[in-house]
Amino acid sequence: MSNFAEAWNTAATTTLGLFWMAFWAFGLGYVISSLIQVFVTQERMQRTMGDTGTKSVFLGTFFGFISSSCSFAALSTTRALFAKGAGLIPSLAFLLASTNLVIELGIVIAVFLSWQFVVGEYVGGILLILFMWLVVRLTKSEKLIEEAREHAQEKEGHDHDHGGDEDQNWKQLITSREGWQKVAGKYVMEWQMVWKDVTIGFTIAGIIAAFVPKSFFEALFIGSGNSEPALYEVLAQTLVGPIAAFFTFIGSMGNIPLAAVLYSNGVSYAGIMAFIFSDLVVFPVLRIQAKYYGWKMAVYILCVFLAVLVATATLMHYGFALTGMLPDPSTAKSVTDREFFAVDYTLFLNTAFIALSLGFVTWKAMTSGIAWKPGKATSERVLLGLSIVAMLWLIVGISIPIFTAMG
Repeated sequence: MSNFAEAWNTAATTTLGLFWMAFWAFGLGYVISSLIQVFVTQERMQRTMGDTGTKSVFLGTFFGFISSSCSFAALSTTRALFAKGAGLIPSLAFLLASTNLVIELGIVIAVFLSWQFVVGEYVGGILLILFMWLVVRLTKSEKLIEEAREHAQEKEGHDHDHGGDEDQNWKQLITSREGWQKVAGKYVMEWQMVWKDVTIGFTIAGIIAAFVPKSFFEALFIGSGNSEPALYEVLAQTLVGPIAAFFTFIGSMGNIPLAAVLYSNGVSYAGIMAFIFSDLVVFPVLRIQAKYYGWKMAVYILCVFLAVLVATATLMHYGFALTGMLPDPSTAKSVTDREFFAVDYTLFLNTAFIALSLGFVTWKAMTSGIAWKPGKATSERVLLGLSIVAMLWLIVGISIPIFTAMG
C-alpha cells in the first residue's frame, strides 16, 4: 500500500471513528433540543423580548440556551424574533446563546476535548453576550437598526412558521401521542439540518489529522506547542482561529472535531476557543445575515462578533492560567492514535441512540413522511455537493485495504 493510500485509509478511519465517538452525544443533544422546541414555542419567546432591558437580554439568552444548536436554524429564528419586535441586543443574545450555550454542544466538546473547554464554552458564551451587549450599546445606530428591521420584516413575510401550536397546552402535548410524534419530527429535522455540516466537518478533521504535518500548525498558529505562549502569540492565535473558520461552510457542531485536531497539534487554549466561537463569523453566515438585514447590518454584526470573541477567548485563556486550570496542549493525544471502536460505554450508548433514531425516522416516515428538499441557496448546494464528495472519499478510503488485498 502506497503512503498516500495508507494516509487516505487512516483519514477515512479517523473520520468514522470520530463520528462513532460523537454519535450518542448528537443523539442525546437533539432529543433534548426536540423536546424543548415542541413545548416552548417561538410565539412565547417573541412576547417577552420586545425591548433591550436586562430581563429581555436574560430571556433572549435563556431561550437561546434551550433552542437548536444549528447555526442556520438559529439565524432564521433570530431574524423572525427581530422582525416581530425583539430588540437587537436580545436578538443577538439569543443567536449567541443558541450556538454557544446549548446542551448538545457541551456534550460533544466533552467527548473530544477536556472539561476546561466545556467550562470555557459556557462561561465564554456568557461573556460573549455581555461583551456584545456593551459593544452594541456603545456603537449602535438607531437608523441602521430600523433599516435592518424593515429589511427583516420583508423577508419574514415569506418565511414559514418555526414555532409550535400556541393554542395547545404543553401539558396536553407531553401526555399525548401527537406531542411525541412532533418530538420525533423535530429530531429528524435536526439531523436533516446538520448532516451536511457534520459530514464535511468530520471528513475534513480526518484529512487534516492524517495528511497535515504538525509543522504546518506551528507556522499557521504562531507559538503553538509552547506551554507558555507570549501575549502576542495568544492574540495572534485568537485572530487566526476566526480567519481559518471564516472561509469554511461548517457549523458549530462540525467544528468540534477540527478543534480536537488543532488541540492535538499544540494550538493554545485561546486559539481553540476562538476557533470554536467562530461559527457565527464564517462566510455563509455573513451572506445569510446580509440577505436578512442588508449588508451594512451584516458587516456590523460580523465586526461586533469578531471583536467580542477575540476578547472572550483571550480573557478565558489568562483567567484559566491565573487559576491554574489551563490545559496543556502537549498532553493532548493525537486524534489518529485514539482507539475508536471498543466494547465500552460508547458502544452501548450508540446502540441505544441508533435504535431511537431508527424508531423516530420510521415513525415520521409512516405518519407525515420525510421530505428531502435540497436548499435553494448557493451555500446549501455547495454543502450538498461537498458532502457527497466527502461520502465518496470515505467509502473509497475505508475500502483501500480490500482493494490492496485483491490486487
